[in-house]
Amino acid sequence: MSEIPELLKSTRTIAVVGLSSSPMRPSNGVSEYMKRAGYRIIPVNPNETEVLGEKSYAKLEDVPFAIDMVNVFRRSEHVPEIVDSAIRIGAKSIWMQEGVIHERAAENARKAGLAVVMDRCLLKEHRKLERGVL
Repeated sequence: MSEIPELLKSTRTIAVVGLSSSPMRPSNGVSEYMKRAGYRIIPVNPNETEVLGEKSYAKLEDVPFAIDMVNVFRRSEHVPEIVDSAIRIGAKSIWMQEGVIHERAAENARKAGLAVVMDRCLLKEHRKLERGVL
């Protein structure tokens, strides 16, 4: 995963698909950490109106500005449709959190020019970068 350090350095805006307002959910903790680290976090969840002080959008196509990274906090079976949306909006990368794996969708994303990280925690990888481990 040699592209992770550059990906984390070049990303500014992260759309988080499946971001929950519940502080008990991993999506909330990871996103709160990334927001504190200086990234703009955009919630994408049709069941939320606002998360972490940001307006929530029902789907990626509803976000009215450019997205660098799409961070996926949904089950693996939902990944193909999320990747298709990420490609349509011109996202630069797709990040699938730990336990989220979909090889065919990842290959489609790569073919469309997106950087792909799969089955990795964004928070853990960012902490490694901050410690100089990446």
